[in-house]
Amino acid sequence: QVQLVQSGGGLVQPGGSLRLSCAATGPTVSNYAMAWFRQAPGKEREFVATVSQRGSTTYSSDSVRARFTISRDNAKNTFYLQMISLKPEDTAVYYCAARAGSLWYFTAEDYDYWGQGTQVTVSS
Repeated sequence: QVQLVQSGGGLVQPGGSLRLSCAATGPTVSNYAMAWFRQAPGKEREFVATVSQRGSTTYSSDSVRARFTISRDNAKNTFYLQMISLKPEDTAVYYCAARAGSLWYFTAEDYDYWGQGTQVTVSS
């Protein structure tokens, strides 16, 4: 019953920053885990980061952990991905996702609700 609406994304220079937002409509998401995935052309959708219902976070790699921050604002039914020091290899369509649960979940098959996706392009 949750619907997710994304905003943010765009074209940035290498080293630039973007913040992606994912707003939920319907029930509050305080009991949901949220995540971000990305998919580059010709590649599978890959996990980027997740935040549990208790606010614990984890990331897919050291490179992501050093530059990206996932956060949630339950009062606004919204969660975010703040990205800094962007690299060309970060170029992809980024998707937000949510599911009920108290744990971390790492695969696309774990998630029930998805945003529309937004393009992030990092290029000079």
